[in-house]
Amino acid sequence: MGTEITLDVGGVAVTYSKNHRGIDHGSIFQEQDRKAIRSDQINYEWYEKNDENPESHEMAFTRRLRHVAPRLELLGFNLERVRREYGVIASEWKGEELYLHEGEERTPPIEPMSFIEFMNFAIAHPIGSLDDTFVSPSSGHESAAQIQVRFKGKGIERIPAYGLSSSPSFSEREFFMRLINILHPYSVLRVLAEAEANRDAAVVWQYGPLAEAGWAAEREFFPNARRTETFLIATEGSSDVHILRHALALLRPEVADFFRFIDVSESHPFSGTGSLVKFAEGLAKIDVHNQVLIVFDNDAEGLEAHQRLSTLMLPVNMRSVMLPQLEEFCSFPTQGPEGVHHTDINRRAAAIECYLDLNAGNHPPAKIRWTNYKKNLDTYQGALEFKEGYCKQFLKQTRDSLDRGTYDVRKIEAVLDYLIAECVAIAVDQFDPTDVEPLNLF
Repeated sequence: MGTEITLDVGGVAVTYSKNHRGIDHGSIFQEQDRKAIRSDQINYEWYEKNDENPESHEMAFTRRLRHVAPRLELLGFNLERVRREYGVIASEWKGEELYLHEGEERTPPIEPMSFIEFMNFAIAHPIGSLDDTFVSPSSGHESAAQIQVRFKGKGIERIPAYGLSSSPSFSEREFFMRLINILHPYSVLRVLAEAEANRDAAVVWQYGPLAEAGWAAEREFFPNARRTETFLIATEGSSDVHILRHALALLRPEVADFFRFIDVSESHPFSGTGSLVKFAEGLAKIDVHNQVLIVFDNDAEGLEAHQRLSTLMLPVNMRSVMLPQLEEFCSFPTQGPEGVHHTDINRRAAAIECYLDLNAGNHPPAKIRWTNYKKNLDTYQGALEFKEGYCKQFLKQTRDSLDRGTYDVRKIEAVLDYLIAECVAIAVDQFDPTDVEPLNLF
C-alpha cells in the first residue's frame, strides 16, 4: 500500500506524494509550527496495546492559512502571479477542449472562466462549509450528481479541465478541491486565503508517518525560507540594519526568516550612499543570483544615489528603492539659517531614524537641521538631531512593551510593509509563464 504525505488545507489535500517526500513545503512553515497531530495513517490500537507513544509518528507542520499567505507572497505567489498562471492554463485548455459527438461532429470549445470568475467561485465556497462525507462508488451513478448539487448552475463546466477527474469516490469537499486544484498548490492556497472564512483553516504537512515508515529521513523536514528564497537587504549604514532587523523580529516575525542583512557586527563594509551604489553596480555586473533589495534613505543623498542607480539595467532579481514618503514628513520642524520652520522633508532629510517614535525618550522636540547643499538636485540635505538616541530607544523595545501601546510603531510598520511589497514584486517578476506545468490533478 505504501505511505502518503499530503499538504492539506481545511482537511483536504492540495497535493500529495506516495513513498517519497515530494515537494519540499518547509518554506511555508516556521519551527513553532512543528507539532504532533492525529493521523488517519496511524494504527492507534497497536500503540495502545503495546503501551507505545505515537508522537514521533504524528509529527507535522501546521499553520493557519492567514499566517501562510504572507509567506506564499514572498515565495512569489501573489494574486498577480496566480492570475498569470491561470491565464496560461485557461488558454491552453481552450485550445485543446473539443467535445466529440455522434458522427464525429465537433462543437466550438467552451469559453473558460475568467480569472475573476474562477477566484469568486473558489472563495464563494469556504472549505469548512462543504460536506466531508465520503461518497462510495457503490452508490451508483447518482453519487457524482449527489455531491455536485451545491455547485449546480455555477458554470463549473467552464473551469479548465472540468470532467478530467470524474471518479465519484470522494466527498463534496474533495470534489470542490478537484475543481479548483488546477494551479500550483501554493496558487490554490493563495486564492483560498482571499475568503475570510478560510483564513483560520489549518494548513498541514504531516511527515511523521512517511519518516516512520522509512521512506524519508526526519532531517529532510525542516522549516523556514531556503537560502535561494531569501532577500538580501542592503542599506546605507549600520543603524538601518539594526533597526530593520529588530523591526522585523518584533512586528513581522511570521516572515522575518525571509530577510538577510549585511554583517555589520564589526563595521559596515560599504557605508554611505556612494559605496552602496558601487556595491549594487558590482552585483549587477557579476549577475548575482541572490534576490537583492537596495534601500536608500528618504533624503537628498538617497535620492541622488537612487537616481544614479536607476540608470542601470538591474536584473529581475534586484531592485533599488528609497524609504517611503510619508504624510507625517510633509510638515516637519527644521532648523536653518533663518530659524525653525515646518518643511516637507520627504526626499530631503528623512533617514530611517525619522520613522521611529520621535516622542520616545528624554529628547527635545524632534527637529531636522539642514546641512550640505546638493547642487545636482538644487536642494539641501538634512539630518535628524539626536538620531542615535531614537535608535537606541527603539532597540530597547520588546513585544511586551509594544503591546502596552507606549511606543508608536506606525511609521516603521509602513517601512516594513513597503519593503516587503518590493520583495514580493522581485519574487513575482522572476515567474516565467512558460514554465507552468500541466494541470495539478491527482
